Amino acid sequence: MCANVIVAEDDKKQAELVRRYLEREGHAVTVVGDGLAALDEVRHGQPDLLVLDVMMPRADGLDVVRVLRAEHRELAVLMLTARTTEDDLLLGLDLGADDYMSKPYSPRELMARVRTLLRRTNRPEQASPATDAVDEVLSVGAIRVDSARHEISVDGTAVECTPGEFRILAAMAAEPERVFSRQRLLAELHGFDRYISTRTVDVHIMNLRKKIEPAPRKPTRLLTVFGVGYKLTDPAATRASRASS
Repeated sequence: MCANVIVAEDDKKQAELVRRYLEREGHAVTVVGDGLAALDEVRHGQPDLLVLDVMMPRADGLDVVRVLRAEHRELAVLMLTARTTEDDLLLGLDLGADDYMSKPYSPRELMARVRTLLRRTNRPEQASPATDAVDEVLSVGAIRVDSARHEISVDGTAVECTPGEFRILAAMAAEPERVFSRQRLLAELHGFDRYISTRTVDVHIMNLRKKIEPAPRKPTRLLTVFGVGYKLTDPAATRASRASS
């Protein structure tokens, strides 16, 4: 899969190394050296992926992600950082990054992460009515997930989600009432990757609850099954089932 990739990295040697590996895999690469340049390049181009260093001049990577997601831009974002604490990782994901790697990293692992992200965020640019299958639109109570259009709505109101949040909700909407373990949801995000913490799933679930629950601290749709994982349910159907039993 050939993609348009922006590499935002102020370390010129590091940026050149990443550029060479990406071009070796057939991608078109643009390199920028600061956060504001990264924002400008995303806004004026049509990138599929942003490889983004956290610590950069003019605007750091966290601010870049915050702005891009506020503008509802859906490109995949892979963050690179010399910071190694899990709190930093979770903050990046909380803001809307799709994946996160700590320096120093293996270029081969970086390319594997890039391939995974591009596979999971790639979808056809054009779709004819004949290919718009009915089962591409999933409904669980008030929640509607349109995979073809990459749209989510709750009670008829559109909800903006990051690519990672969308993948989790789409997977759960396809099998309502099924309990998904954190490892299973992690596989939906990144494939089976031993370098990614299952706490990343908890961050996405927390953010989804803010968007789809009437009262996020007392969820009725996206439920925790203690000791196992999470499930998506229709509270109205659950109440009706209990009343008839």
